[in-house]
Amino acid sequence: MDWDAYHKRMAWYTEARFGMFIHWGLYSIPARGEWIRSTERISIEDYQQYFDEFDPVDYDPRAWARAAREAGMRYAVLTAKHHDGFCLFDSQHTDYKATNTRAKRDLVREFLQAFRAEGLKVGLYFSIIDWHHPDYPAYGDRQHPMRDNPAWKGRAHNFDRYLDYMHAQVEELVTGYGQLDLLWFDFSYDHLRGEAWRATDLVRMVRRHQPQVLIDNRLEASGEGFGSLLTDAPAEYAGDFLSPEQIIPPRGLVNHRGEPVAWEACVTMNNNWGFHGTDNYFKPAPMLVRKLVECVSKGGNLLLNVGPTARGLIPEPSLNILAEIGRWMRLNGESVYGCGHAGLDKPDYGRVTRRGQTLYYHIFDMPVGYVPLYGVQAEQIRSVRLLSTGHELQVERNWITNNYPDLCFVSLGPDPVPPDLTDTVIKVELRDE
Repeated sequence: MDWDAYHKRMAWYTEARFGMFIHWGLYSIPARGEWIRSTERISIEDYQQYFDEFDPVDYDPRAWARAAREAGMRYAVLTAKHHDGFCLFDSQHTDYKATNTRAKRDLVREFLQAFRAEGLKVGLYFSIIDWHHPDYPAYGDRQHPMRDNPAWKGRAHNFDRYLDYMHAQVEELVTGYGQLDLLWFDFSYDHLRGEAWRATDLVRMVRRHQPQVLIDNRLEASGEGFGSLLTDAPAEYAGDFLSPEQIIPPRGLVNHRGEPVAWEACVTMNNNWGFHGTDNYFKPAPMLVRKLVECVSKGGNLLLNVGPTARGLIPEPSLNILAEIGRWMRLNGESVYGCGHAGLDKPDYGRVTRRGQTLYYHIFDMPVGYVPLYGVQAEQIRSVRLLSTGHELQVERNWITNNYPDLCFVSLGPDPVPPDLTDTVIKVELRDE
């Protein structure tokens, strides 16, 4: 791997730290999850009703983009094609696409235009598996809707022909839609990994057209693994970052030498990626703010999902959560963007993020009395400020703090309740070493 080129193309990504994942497609109509074809073993014929009905009359990607930007997100990734094979873009290699529905629109092109106009980086999710294509393995596969349907036993398929199709669609996306900042492939499993997808050829084709685009690690792994990016000799298709799903790695992620690697936790707001009509189990905004900070403190990004409705609207609970996150980010985003590991132990009361000579102490659980600034001494400090207001906080030296000479303490004032119950951030600028 050309590590100089790698770090150059990764610069915006490790600065951004916070993105929006968008799962949207035909499965938004039955609204029982994006895997509905597999979980309910629905045939192509029975699934056709959703294709015939698909008409997102309220789709306004400009509204989506504003919601993402106002939440403090810096990039977004849309499902151009999910496992059911339905394309939100106007692919010339299939009739199974949004332009052939009542929508009669290239929904991907509109998404890209709207998000770019808001100054956000843009990415596309693309499923390398496809339950609609006749040459994708069905009977006996672990996930295909017809995996145990005896009527499909013995059906012939030409996997090379499927790969030609899949590669051609990816080439459409990287040649026909302007600069893409990120490609999110999903996913490898069992024997279908790496070169089973002709992954080297696929990545070379992508990088020939778009050398700056970032690629995830799922051409050789999935949420179940990490792949060769953790080794000294990553495969050409190893990707640029790891993609843990529905979990924040307990200690972050490092390679075999213990060096941090780029990663992104993809997380749902409720319990489903696609819109689910009865899933109202949403994570509250304060929790998601703290999870974002946790990711950053461990050197990672957070890709937070929304699942728009069949009409094309981001659900109201998701919009409310995004707005609340945005209010915190407007005052405290400095402690997220471009920050990472602090090189300090996690404090009892929260997390620490760092950018250069600036430390950000995040208070989730207010200490009694003074706040200990673990890992620094008073003489190392140039200034201490409450990030949300910029006002000075003073280092406390008194009969209480003097009992702990190895620690530096600051006071937030007489109120035992912190200024921000979600996360109060103390900004500490250190003197040059």
